[in-house]
Amino acid sequence: MPTRRYLMCRPTHFAVTYRINPWMDPAAPYDTALAISQWTELKRVYESLGHQIEEIDPLPGLPDMVFAANGGTVVDGKALAVQFRDAERADEGPAYAEWFRGAGFEVTEAKAINEGEGDILLAGDYILAGTGFRTSHAAHAEVQELFGRPVITLQLVDPRFYHLDTALAVLSHGDRDERSREEPGVQSVKPVNVAYLPEAFSPGSQAVLRQLFPNAVIATVADAEVLGLNAVSDGETVVLPVQAVALAAALEQAGYQTIGVDVSELRLAGGGPKCCTLELRS
Repeated sequence: MPTRRYLMCRPTHFAVTYRINPWMDPAAPYDTALAISQWTELKRVYESLGHQIEEIDPLPGLPDMVFAANGGTVVDGKALAVQFRDAERADEGPAYAEWFRGAGFEVTEAKAINEGEGDILLAGDYILAGTGFRTSHAAHAEVQELFGRPVITLQLVDPRFYHLDTALAVLSHGDRDERSREEPGVQSVKPVNVAYLPEAFSPGSQAVLRQLFPNAVIATVADAEVLGLNAVSDGETVVLPVQAVALAAALEQAGYQTIGVDVSELRLAGGGPKCCTLELRS
């Protein structure tokens, strides 16, 4: 089973007290205890799959700090720190950068606005980089220069899917599957692949995605609206919102196992499983 190392942040201070994306409504009720319970179950699922979980201490006054994916981008032992668009989240950036340094990662400060793995997703040898609502196009050049991997710019056009990780999920990186690990001589490798919602992207970006991923799993608007694409895959098992029923079926048809989790309380702030999960790649 492929093992991943994830950074998470307990939603101790979770709240919806401001509006910086279409999902947030400060006038609507929220339940911090339920958010903690749902997050705890997500963490348990990862641990049951054999993944290593590290935690950053949540800070008071930062209700969105639970969304660890926005805390940085970590590839090859190097971490690109973040610079948030919105003042409400600005103090999260230094907190995550300090954690990376303490964990032994080489940290580069961001010059342009970027919101970490919310918009910067490793996909095999490439990095897919979203822009249009949060991460600036200028940040894509920083990403390529730091990590030395080709960066593919993707233009987001639907404000509901304001981060790339709400419109696209990386499913596999060209990993060997379970059979090839268990049977000597078998060289079965899953190709790099993604699931995505075409309508969330500009026509040009849709054409790029079709060319790069001809066998991609295509999501429905209904599943994207429950943040079904805000999913975490280890190359074999995809953890996604339990409400994304059609997407789960499509993923299983494509050869992936799925585990549905309920993080609906966190969705009140615009987040799902991936938002809560930052992969630490040494």
